[in-house]
Amino acid sequence: MIPIPVVVCVLGGWCAVYLADTLLKSSSSLKASYEDWLLTYGLSISPFHMRWQTALFNRQFYSWGRWKPKFLYLWFSVGMVFGIVAMFGSVILLGKTLMQTLTQMLTEAPRAQNDRMLQVVVPGVNLPVSQLTYFFSAILISGVIHEVGHGVAAIREQVRFNGFGIFIFIVYPGAFVDLFTTHLQLISPVQQLRIFCAGVWHNFVLGVASFMVLFLLPAILFPFYYTGVGALVTEVAEDSPANGPRGLFVGDLVTNLQDCPVYNVEDWNSCLGDISEKSQVGYCVSAATLQQLSFPTRVYRRLDGTVECCNNSSLTDICFSYSNKLDSHLYACLPARKVIEASKVCRTNMDCQKDFVPSFCVTPSLENQTRLIRVKHPPHIDMLYVGHPMHLQYTVSLSSFVPRQNFLSIDLPVVIETFCKYLISLSGALAVINAVPCFALDAHHSKSCNI
Repeated sequence: MIPIPVVVCVLGGWCAVYLADTLLKSSSSLKASYEDWLLTYGLSISPFHMRWQTALFNRQFYSWGRWKPKFLYLWFSVGMVFGIVAMFGSVILLGKTLMQTLTQMLTEAPRAQNDRMLQVVVPGVNLPVSQLTYFFSAILISGVIHEVGHGVAAIREQVRFNGFGIFIFIVYPGAFVDLFTTHLQLISPVQQLRIFCAGVWHNFVLGVASFMVLFLLPAILFPFYYTGVGALVTEVAEDSPANGPRGLFVGDLVTNLQDCPVYNVEDWNSCLGDISEKSQVGYCVSAATLQQLSFPTRVYRRLDGTVECCNNSSLTDICFSYSNKLDSHLYACLPARKVIEASKVCRTNMDCQKDFVPSFCVTPSLENQTRLIRVKHPPHIDMLYVGHPMHLQYTVSLSSFVPRQNFLSIDLPVVIETFCKYLISLSGALAVINAVPCFALDAHHSKSCNI
């Protein structure tokens, strides 16, 4: 849900701006000077919309538009071809997304949403508030690059460039360029097409460039960070089950989840996914140790059919199940850490037969979807996590980059990674939407090309 204070601030801020604008324009003594001030600075205000236009960057745009004319001709010609192809591709993609949405609504299948390439993003609803800076910055940069493409292409085709501007609609930032309509209508359709396709083409190039930075980031940051040694903990949520004296701390390097090695964040997510999908692993315990650690318990079944044999108030003991030659349903309440430490992971009793020492594969008897996970983060003592694996994934933030020096920030690679991912997603989405042959988008003739 969108935080109520944020909604109040946004609505209150726009109401205050619009009220002040209305009062100043209604004032007989201030109206003229206020309108002159707006005109001087290129500002215009309307309900939930504010925009700023300037000619300060015109010289820079003309410099770009007249740089290497042959190269720019080839550049925007390729962009024109890409824009035509993208138009058909975007229609197909949007149609597929629409069909998937309708199918989900009719069948009530929540998994269909995960297969969609396009998602409607609403800050505070399906976008965390902590990610808003990345989101709005990526939108603004994608919009600016989009409009730079239109502006440079227009100047290359001898269309007069009036100015560049930025706007805010509610909370969403954007950019626009103002082109001379008469010149735009006099040039040939092919020239117009180069101009209209330039924005989509530049968004595609921005997405590719961001992807390359993301792909080459380990090499780019190699002098300062090394990778492939584990997943570095960068944040642990306060309500995380991994928070505690024997939990995870910022700066810890996770190297293993159970018997699954972790070399980077992708391994962490993959291991947690495998642990969630597969059944709980067991641990090899010798018959002598099992007899020494276990004590008489009362067994009862939970509502989901699983078995509990420990006192509910115990924070260190867990109910384990095992089998022998006579009985396949035996249970013992055992101290979890003593059982797991220095124990071999197993699936059946056959995995534990070694040196003719009678041993059993004891498996934690936990509720459905709950897992006992051993997290190794040397040199600290292993963390024993009991809960749903996805809770661990959602409440612990990690990075694949480990600083070579203590003074280096552990958050910098994460910031670069996250920002590149937002640029790829939002710049790509901007290209897809503007490629649609629809009114007010790039495929439609208008006074100014804007998004």
